Amino acid sequence: MKREFSMDRRAYLKSVGAVGVAGLVSGCQGSETTTEPAEDAETDTGAGATTDAGAGMTTEGAAGTIVPGTAPGFPPFEYRTDEGELVGFDVDLVAEVVGRTDYQLGEWVDMDFGALIGSLNNGEIDLIAAGMTINDKRDQQIDFSDPYWEANQAVIVREDGDFQPSAVGDLSGHRVGAQSGTTGEDQVEGLIEDGTLSGSDYRQYDNYTLAVQDLENGNVDAVVIDVPVAENFAANRAVTIAFTIETGERFGLGLREDDDRVSAINDALAEVRDDGTYDELVAEYFE
Repeated sequence: MKREFSMDRRAYLKSVGAVGVAGLVSGCQGSETTTEPAEDAETDTGAGATTDAGAGMTTEGAAGTIVPGTAPGFPPFEYRTDEGELVGFDVDLVAEVVGRTDYQLGEWVDMDFGALIGSLNNGEIDLIAAGMTINDKRDQQIDFSDPYWEANQAVIVREDGDFQPSAVGDLSGHRVGAQSGTTGEDQVEGLIEDGTLSGSDYRQYDNYTLAVQDLENGNVDAVVIDVPVAENFAANRAVTIAFTIETGERFGLGLREDDDRVSAINDALAEVRDDGTYDELVAEYFE
C-alpha cells in the first residue's frame, strides 16, 4: 500500500512538537479536544471520545468490520496534525494489518487513554491501537495480539537546565511528571513506594504533550516517558533524554477477551513483518 502525505513526516512531527499537538487533549490522553468538524461528521461516544466522520458505535462490531480506537497525543505512534488528520505508526500499522484480513477497517475513534479498555469491552470499539503496554492487569481485562513493539522508559529534562540526572536516585527531591495510566506513571509510583520520591513531588498529566510543556516552563524537573516518544520530543523541543530505565515493555493491539479475530490479527501481523512492510513503517516514523 502506498502511503501519501501532504507534507514530509518529519515536518509533521516538528510541527506537532512545536505547537504541543495543536487541537489535542488537555490531559493523559484525558479530556481531549479535537479539531471540530461539522455537527454531522462527529459522534460523541462518551468519556471524551470522538470519531472521525462517518464512524459510529458498535456492540460486537459491524459484521466484517473492525472499528479501531486510539488516544492521540503519543507521537509518532498516534497524533493529529494541525489540520486534524489522525496519523502515526499505529494508524498505518493497523491499516496494513486489517487490510491483510477478511475484515474491513472502520473509522477511527479517539478518546482518553484511560477510557480505551472500557470502550472496547462496551463494544464502542473493536480494537485498541495506542502504544499500549501488555501487562498482567490489562491482560486480565482484554486480550492482546502478539507484541509489535518493544520499548523502555526515558527520563527527559530541560536541555539547558541545571538538573541533569544520570540515575533514578538523582530524582529525589525533584518534581517528576508522568502521564496517568502509563508505564511511566508505574515507574514514578514505584519510586514513591520505595521512598526515592515524595508523593507531593509527583505531577500527573492526562497527556504527554502537556507534561513536556510543563517541563519546558520549569513547572516540573523531569518527565518519565516511553523512549521512542521521548526521542521525538527531544528532536523537536528544548528537552533531552537524561537516562533510560530498562523496563522491557511490549506493545500489543487490544481486543475483547475471547474475540476470535485475534488469530487473524496475529497472522496479519506476521505477514506485515515477513513482507517487509513493518520495516518500511519503522523507517518512515522512527529513522
